[in-house]
Amino acid sequence: MSNARTSLTRRDFLGAVGATALMGAAAMAAPEPKSDRMVRMGIVGGNFGAQFQWHLDPNCTVEAVSDLRTDRREHLQHVYKCEKPYESLEKLVLDPRVEAVALFTGAPDHAQHVLECFKHGKSVISAVPACLTLEDAHAMKEAKERTGLTYMMAETSYYRWPTILARQLWKERRFGRFLYSEVEYYHNRIGALQDGLSMDQGKRTWRYGYPPMLYPTHSTCFHVGVTGERLTDVSCLAWGDDDPALKDNAYQNPFCNQVALFKTSGGNICRCNVFWRVNSDGERAQWLGEKMSMYMAGVSGQPQVIREFGKKDVREVPDYFPLLPEPMRIATGHGNSHGFLTHEFLMSLVENRAPAVDLYEALAMTAPGIVAMASSRKGGEQMKVPSFDKA
Repeated sequence: MSNARTSLTRRDFLGAVGATALMGAAAMAAPEPKSDRMVRMGIVGGNFGAQFQWHLDPNCTVEAVSDLRTDRREHLQHVYKCEKPYESLEKLVLDPRVEAVALFTGAPDHAQHVLECFKHGKSVISAVPACLTLEDAHAMKEAKERTGLTYMMAETSYYRWPTILARQLWKERRFGRFLYSEVEYYHNRIGALQDGLSMDQGKRTWRYGYPPMLYPTHSTCFHVGVTGERLTDVSCLAWGDDDPALKDNAYQNPFCNQVALFKTSGGNICRCNVFWRVNSDGERAQWLGEKMSMYMAGVSGQPQVIREFGKKDVREVPDYFPLLPEPMRIATGHGNSHGFLTHEFLMSLVENRAPAVDLYEALAMTAPGIVAMASSRKGGEQMKVPSFDKA
C-alpha cells in the first residue's frame, strides 16, 4: 500500500461523502499539546522500536533505551538522542525516572514483558500481538485491573487512513445494516527456513515456523477496530507446505496459511485471512453494508472505493496528517500509522484516559486468533471465543 499523501481535497471529500465524516475524524486527536507535561518513555527493542516518533512528540522525552544487542541499543540511542542505555528490560524498569515503556520485543515475550513493566509501576505500549495464550490474556487483564496502569497495543491497522475513515463512517451509521467484512494480512515467506526475519546469524528467531493465526491483529483490527464488535465464534481451516520450518518449530505448528470465519457480536460475519505463503503482501479490508460499502486498495490493483446509494463513488481518502502535531507529520511504515500510535499513547497518559486500543480492545483482536489456531488443529471445528472485556 502506498504511503503517499492523498490529493483528495476537503471540498471533494465533503461533497462526495459528507461533512461529518471529515469533521468528526478531525476531533479524534489534538494537533497541539494540551499541557506541558512530558512523559518519560523507555524504549525497548532496537529494530521495530526505532521506527516511531517518540522524540518528535511535544509531550514526550525518551528517558532510556534498551536492547540485548549492543548494535541495536546504539541505534536506539542515535534515533532518539538518548544518553541512557540499559542492557535489558529488567534493568530499564528499575529506573524510577521511566514512567512508561514501549515494548518492541519478540511476540512470544510480550505478555511476560508487559507483566514485568506492570510489576514495577510502568504503563506499557507493546507491539502486536498482546499475547499468545488465553492464560496470558487472563493474567494481563488481572494485572492491568489490579494496578490501574495503562496498556495500549500498537496495532498499525487501527491508524491506517482508510481504517480511520471507515471507523468514522461506521459511527455515522452510513453503512446501514452491516453485513460482512473481509480482513487480511499477507507476508510471503515469513516463518520459512530461508526467510531473513526467521533466521539471524544462523540461529532461529521467534518467527521461525510461527503460526499465522497467532499474529491475527493486523487483520482482526479491521473489524473490531472499526465496528467495536467482538468476534464470538470461529471455524478456521489451515494448510502447510514442505518447508522444514513447519516440521520442527517451537510452536508445533504445521500451518503456513489460515482462513477463519468468525461470527460477531453484531450478528455479522467476518472472513479473516493470514497467509505466509502467497504471492501478495500487506494488509487490506473491505466492509459491506446495505447502504454503503468500502473497499481498501490492494496490491492486486483493487482501488480504494466507497460506494453509497445515490452518490458518486469516492476513490480516495482524506489527508489525516493534520491530526498530529506538526513535527510528527512525516511518512512512516504501515500506512503512516506509526505517528498516530505514538501520539495516542502519550495523549492517553497526559489526559489520564484509556487509549484507543486499550487492553480490552487488544485482547478482542488477539484472542480470536488464539482460538482460531485451536480450531485449525481440530480440522476447522467451530469454537467459542472467550470475552476479556471489563466485567
